[in-house]
Order: sequence, then structure tokens, then C-alpha cells
Amino acid sequence: MSPTDPQDPGSTTLEITVDALANGGAAVGRTDGRVVFVRGAVPGERVRARITDDSHPSFWRAETVEILDASPHRVPSVCAAAAAGAGCCDLAFIDPVHARGLKRDVLVDVLRRVGHLPDTVVADTDLDSGVRALADDPTGWRIRTRLAVDDAGFAGQLGFRADEVITRVSCAQPDPRIPAGIDGGFTPHAELVIVLDDAGRRHVTELAPVATPRPGRSGRSRKQVQQRRHRLRAPRAERLLEGTDVAEHRVGARSWQIPVTGFWQAHRNAPETYANTIVEFARAHASTPPRVAWDLYGGAGVFAAALLDRDLGVGDLGVGAVHVVDSDTRALAAAEKTFDGDDRVVIHAGEVAAQIGSLPHPDLVVLDPPRTGAGERVIGAIAAAEPDVVVHVGCDAARFARDLGLFAGHGYSVVGLRGFDAFVLTHHVEAIACLVRNRSTA
Repeated sequence: MSPTDPQDPGSTTLEITVDALANGGAAVGRTDGRVVFVRGAVPGERVRARITDDSHPSFWRAETVEILDASPHRVPSVCAAAAAGAGCCDLAFIDPVHARGLKRDVLVDVLRRVGHLPDTVVADTDLDSGVRALADDPTGWRIRTRLAVDDAGFAGQLGFRADEVITRVSCAQPDPRIPAGIDGGFTPHAELVIVLDDAGRRHVTELAPVATPRPGRSGRSRKQVQQRRHRLRAPRAERLLEGTDVAEHRVGARSWQIPVTGFWQAHRNAPETYANTIVEFARAHASTPPRVAWDLYGGAGVFAAALLDRDLGVGDLGVGAVHVVDSDTRALAAAEKTFDGDDRVVIHAGEVAAQIGSLPHPDLVVLDPPRTGAGERVIGAIAAAEPDVVVHVGCDAARFARDLGLFAGHGYSVVGLRGFDAFVLTHHVEAIACLVRNRSTA
């Protein structure tokens, strides 16, 4: 270990070889028996890293300051914002094909460690062939984004765990039409929500600053990042700057009018890909046509449409009714408009855990919980309803693995599993699992 970093005399550096990617995007190395999570390194590399957090007794956090032995999979960063210090594309320096392999390894690892699922789950499912790309191009796939505004009114990406706004450089994820002409003149400390709809129209809404302005700190902890996200989710005044306050999105033959500040998948190909996957899993593992399906955390009802419609490339499942449950009233309003006149769709407003008890017995359950996962209460209630097939969508690998482990404890087995590179250039991975009820517990 070197006593100081010549670029930052007050810090400590060490030379370390990293050998794997951790859930969260840092590479993992070991020195003197201590685990070190190194940001900005590719597994297999030897790097000089600056210690950024040594407060934990069992591990440190560090960031790469010099590449001593580069990986053949290291590439020049394709994201100018990330190269300038933004927290957007944390794996933009790794070849995207290789990055998908690393993400697959991370997902397999958490399924084993957190979900306690056997190795056969991976070997016998589609995940064994890797994480799937949603498009050929690793850039320009994002159709909705948020930008922070600095104290001078310029928009950009937030720094990695920092309150600094990185301006005048663009992230590589958004479709180039999203940031075009977006620069300054905005309300200091506000946020911009920018959406590109399926007709190619851009919609821009400014969200008022949170009650407590950003103090300009950097190096925020994970807890502080979460606290800030919670504040940003609170209701805020909106100002329409361009387009309309709703954006039209289409999947198959149906269209949805989604509020610009509401939820829709970020990757332009994600809704149809996930919908097709859910129906494929249900078709392969449902012994009879599902008479009743639940679409939990269903939002605007994209998956409900997939279960009912014939035009998504997978055919009609023969579902009789779909009950959509969500607490997002704006998303449910969009669902009501899309399904107006279709009495096969029943919408329930409220928290999923509170609504399940009033739903009819399901043959099929689809759930797409938020990043926090479904948890024991919801999974226990689903298992108590005894659906033959459950399809679980997860956007956080560890909580997804935890939820699958909970289902296993309630007598369900994973029979299908796919991972998707839905957030290219980042460490995030989306996964979908199909579970069936063990007949011995029926």
C-alpha cells in the first residue's frame, strides 16, 4: 500500500488485482485479507486505487486512479458525462458484450448467495446462455431521462454520489433527440423530465426544487443517496416547457397516454420484450388456459394487455380476466383509458399487500415490484392463493434473488429464468423468472 496518492496528497492508495464484479458495479479485490470494492476497474486488471471509505471493519471502498495492467475488455468510455465524473454509465469503459457476461455472473452469484437457489436453476434455464441485449447499439436506447439543474440554471447529470451537476457533456444512454438543445435557462436546483414518445415527439417538464436545496457536497453515502431519492419522489410543482404533459407509448396494437413524470420503461424495447417473455413463460408452464390472472404492481397494464392480446408475437393465452393492482393512481388512470370498454380487465387501486385478499383465485400471477422487491408479506399472500404459475419481474438483482428464495420456501420452483441488459453501460440488470407450484404441496 502506498501512503498517499500523488494527485491527492491527503488520500491513501494501494495496488490491487480485482477478480470479479460485485452487485453494485464495483470490482472486487483482496489485500491483506480485506475485501476492497474498486470502482472503475475491470475484473482481471491490476490497478492503483485510492481509498474512499475505510470505515467498515471488513471491507474498504476505493476508486481507480491508474491502470497498471489493463484488461483486453477495457475500451475508451463511450459516455462523455461518465468520463467527466457523472454517476450515469458506471460500466461505460467495459466492452458491452463482456459486460453482459459479468452481469450474468453477478446475477448467478446473488441467486446462490441471497436466494439460496441450487446451481441447477441456472443450468436448466435460459440464464445459462447469458444476459440478453435488448438492442444492437449500446447507446441511444433511453427514451426518458431526468436531468439535474445546477445553481446557475444549467442542466446535466449528477456526479457519482455527489451533488455536483456535470454540465455541457451528454450521457450516452438517451436517444440523441432527448438532450438536443437542452442547456441552460432553467430554475436553479430544479429537475427536468424529458420523454421521447413513439411518434418521435419530445416532451419536457420541469420539476420544482425540493424543499432543501442541494448543499453542494460530494461523496455521499449510500444512505444519503437513498434519502435524497426519497425527497425527490415527494409531490412537486411541475412546469411544462415543451410538448404536452402526457406522452403516447405503444406496445402491440394498444397505446397508452402516460404522464411525462409518470413511469414507463426507460429502454425503448423493454415493454414489448418483457411482455413477450411473460407470455412465453405462461404458455410453456400453464397446464390449462388461465381463467384469472393477477397483474400486481401492474401500473398502466402493459402486461395485462400482453396476457389478453394476440398481436405481440406469441398468440392468445386464453386468459378470461386480468386484475391489475397498483397504488399509482396516474398509471391506473392511463390503464382505464387504454382498456375502456374491455370488461376483461379489472383495476384495483391501492397497495398490493392490502388488495390481494379481495381478489378472486388466480391461475396465473405476474408481479413487477419496485426496486425494493415484493417481500415476505406479498409473496406469502400470493402463495396462499395457490396460483399454478407465477412470473416475477425484478430490477434489483439481490432483492429479486431474495424474493425467489421466499417463493421457494412457500413451495414454488423456478422453471424459467432470463436476464436482460435493459440498462446498457451500467451495472443494472433486469431479470424475469417463471415459478410453478410444486405438486407435492398442492
